Amino acid sequence: MSFSLILLSLTTILSLISTLHAQSAPAPAPSGPINITGILEKAGQYTTFIRLLNQTQAGNQINNQLNNSNEGMTVFAPTDNAFLNLPAGTLNKLSTQQQVQLVQYHVLPKYYTVQNLQTVSNPVRTQATGQDGGLFGLNFTGQGNQVNVSTGIVDVPIYNAIRKDFPLAVYQVDKVLLPVEFTQAKAPAASPAALNGTKSDSSDNNKTPDAPAVANGSGKMSVGFGMVSCIWLMLCYLV
Repeated sequence: MSFSLILLSLTTILSLISTLHAQSAPAPAPSGPINITGILEKAGQYTTFIRLLNQTQAGNQINNQLNNSNEGMTVFAPTDNAFLNLPAGTLNKLSTQQQVQLVQYHVLPKYYTVQNLQTVSNPVRTQATGQDGGLFGLNFTGQGNQVNVSTGIVDVPIYNAIRKDFPLAVYQVDKVLLPVEFTQAKAPAASPAALNGTKSDSSDNNKTPDAPAVANGSGKMSVGFGMVSCIWLMLCYLV
């Protein structure tokens, strides 16, 4: 057998082996839908944030939007220690709507890398909105590889990325991002008199006081006494 025939046979055998190996190797499993709570559970130390995501249904909204959007999303996940460092009773004092706003305030409706956050135009809108439809915003400042996020009352560095692959970026924060809107005092309610357009009671002091009733009575008594005196004199004259 010539050398060329031997080489051809070996090439054919190697080709057949490669084909058989490729056919027997399992195909890679398709990646499933993104689940924000599953990502946080795997990372650990986010129990309180996960509970809020579930209670407010914000977790399901994030998952649905992630799997049906081309913009992606960015989530800032406070650790359990971040919630423990809040003043006692902070979460319990929040209304149901405020709890929803709090969770949504930690979510940006767009995917951002750390580098992107250093050059964004502040404020960056979040998923949270007020009763009047106004958007809650976050401010970002960066220097070198460090990026800080500020709410106006809370300022905290962004630490490690729990997930950074598009369409979802999840960053750890060691403080809960409390919106400044939660601390703004409401305008005092107007008094009923002001709402009705009436004047205060001080206007009554300008009225002319009524004449005393006693004076009127004494006048009547004087007239009556005079008439009795006249009748008595006439009787005395006739007698």
